Amino acid sequence: MITKSIPNMFTLGNLFLGMIAMMMALQGKFSMAAIMVIIAMLLDGLDGRVARALHVQSEFGKELDSLSDVISFGVAPALIMYMVTLQGMPDSLAWTVTAIFPMCGALRLARFNVRRGIPGFFVGLPIPIAGGVLATLSLFYKEISGTYMIIAMLLLSYLMISRVRYPNFKKIGLPKKAVMIAPIVIVGAVAIAVIFPEQISKLIFIPLVVYAGYGVKQSIQRDIRRRRNKASEEERAHSDHN
Repeated sequence: MITKSIPNMFTLGNLFLGMIAMMMALQGKFSMAAIMVIIAMLLDGLDGRVARALHVQSEFGKELDSLSDVISFGVAPALIMYMVTLQGMPDSLAWTVTAIFPMCGALRLARFNVRRGIPGFFVGLPIPIAGGVLATLSLFYKEISGTYMIIAMLLLSYLMISRVRYPNFKKIGLPKKAVMIAPIVIVGAVAIAVIFPEQISKLIFIPLVVYAGYGVKQSIQRDIRRRRNKASEEERAHSDHN
């Protein structure tokens, strides 16, 4: 019974940190709020691996994970961005953009739960990555204007519900022995993040953006190859006809 509960404890930790992130954002502690989202990403990446390592996967855990992700990587990052940048804009614009992000995140999770995906890939940008990008992007509010923040937020929202493919690293296994040291790794990561919240958040922003951009780049290249192949086939068919 306890073994079955271990993955759900990671998932609830993810949800807990999402709630803490929102409360910190409301208090103006934006760097710490972003760090809470990043640490929630770590827990989210571990819960499924722990479940597979312990052979305790369940539909309950899957649904709990999705509900937690909507809060930690949908609502929390949107609220951080709203508090940092958007609340100084017209309410109709700020409220709409803030609401669109978690709504698209919820659609992305629902699609993931009910549709068979492509082996080795996610279809649409995973909400933890989108939320991580948004939370860490908010820390650049002094360097980036509100207009570009809105564009980035809407782009991330679109990528979550798009058909763009992203590499799926969640299937990478976790040895059963590693489950025992996972809490130590988490505690160490939390300690470093709390000591250097802004620096760590901005550093993590880079690989998250690279991942988000990688899927777009690959999608564009596939589309170009598809068009070239189609043009070549049409040209060959035209030549054969003549």
